[in-house]
Amino acid sequence: MKYSTLLVALVTVLGLSACDQPTVVNVPAAPVAVPGPAGPQGETGTQGAAGLQGDTGNTGDTGSTGDTGATGYDGVKGDTGKTGGDTIVIVPAPAEPL
Repeated sequence: MKYSTLLVALVTVLGLSACDQPTVVNVPAAPVAVPGPAGPQGETGTQGAAGLQGDTGNTGDTGSTGDTGATGYDGVKGDTGKTGGDTIVIVPAPAEPL
């Protein structure tokens, strides 16, 4: 039993050490470009095309009611009426209570 455990440990160590380990390659960083001085200013651009006509706006709200008007002037007074002449007025007697 002692030899079998020792043999398994030895085979395990040899098996793990026989594996191909990848080599780590350090890639150098890319050089950073440093901008140079600014060049001369370019020419002014051409005028753009005219814009489109906008849509018609919405109708506004109804206005509020106005104030009440002033009282009118008194009219012209009429002529005095004619006298009754021979006219007779009959007034009935009041009815008796029930």
